[in-house]
Amino acid sequence: MIRTLTLAAALLTPAAAFAQDLPSAPYLPLNMATQAAQAAVDACAAEGHNVSVAIVARSGVTKVILRADNAGPHSVGSSTGKAFTSASMGRDTAGLAGFIGGNPENDGLRDMDSRLVIQAGGLPIKIGGALVGGIGVGGAPSGAIDETCARAGLDTIGAE
Repeated sequence: MIRTLTLAAALLTPAAAFAQDLPSAPYLPLNMATQAAQAAVDACAAEGHNVSVAIVARSGVTKVILRADNAGPHSVGSSTGKAFTSASMGRDTAGLAGFIGGNPENDGLRDMDSRLVIQAGGLPIKIGGALVGGIGVGGAPSGAIDETCARAGLDTIGAE
């Protein structure tokens, strides 16, 4: 019996030590993503705009999509693409569009991934300096308005 317990302890000790060494990474909890998306929809609604808002995780996987009543049919794809772009590039989509437009040698970024939407309205979500996702808004009359609504969503959860 003592041999069995000793053997079991010896076999399990490396696993416990290994588990302690696993890397950990910050992430965006679902409740925060939902709060940010709702705040962005509400901010645009207050200005009379029916939009869609998408939140993606750092990996680009969609966590939340909210589509306001009467939002345009294109707005879900637009918001998701903007969120994906911001999360994968770690920057705002308006700035990225300017970066590409001002530097012809970077034009290939537009075709790098079919999920990228390089138009204003997408912002990276950073919490405590760590990139944890992206938010995208689509459907307002301009990308600048989309971005303002996205910023309202980030402000609600204290994101940078």
